[in-house]
Amino acid sequence: MTNFVELDRVAALETLRLVRAAADAAASQGNETWDRPTPCADWTLLDLLGHMTAQNHGFAAAARGEGELPAHWRVPDIAADPARAYGESVAALVEPFAEAGGGEREFVLPELGRSLPGRVAVSFHFLDLAVHAWDLSRSLRLEVQLPYSIWESALQVARRVPTDEQTRGPGAFFAPVRPTPGQATPLTETLTLLGRSPDWPPRTIGQPPTRICDTL
Repeated sequence: MTNFVELDRVAALETLRLVRAAADAAASQGNETWDRPTPCADWTLLDLLGHMTAQNHGFAAAARGEGELPAHWRVPDIAADPARAYGESVAALVEPFAEAGGGEREFVLPELGRSLPGRVAVSFHFLDLAVHAWDLSRSLRLEVQLPYSIWESALQVARRVPTDEQTRGPGAFFAPVRPTPGQATPLTETLTLLGRSPDWPPRTIGQPPTRICDTL
């Protein structure tokens, strides 16, 4: 059985590396670094990081049995020190995921409107982190440093995301699936299944955006 707790840890460490790179860029080039566009339409780098921070705290709460409390899922104001706030959210995951993330105990996930077994919930969080690592890397013009095996596992999870009209499209939680090029890598197929363009950077004027960034 795939150890999604360990895969989640690896993906989290990569997001931390990229967030620290963003903080270094902000220190040398100014805070406009946090205003950079991302593959998530209408989300700046700071917006994306706020979303990721909230998701980490929400999933940590779910692992502790407190996922039904809305306060744990609210996007915090992280503008004063984005890297520190995000690092604290990653640290908050470690113990509860280690204790409950590999089992069958239900995680309450309000954004999905239901509960899932811990091992399934962690797999979705892992997918979220891995794809957001790619988002961060593209915004910062850096290479994402996750091994091929990570993307193979991410693809397994991405293929389980529903594609019905209630789930995809305008006003829904997920962007529509994009066409996958021939001989796609696991990374490329994962991105297209979640509505991203593997060729992103910022779209040209007049090109319709991918509206939704969430991968849950």
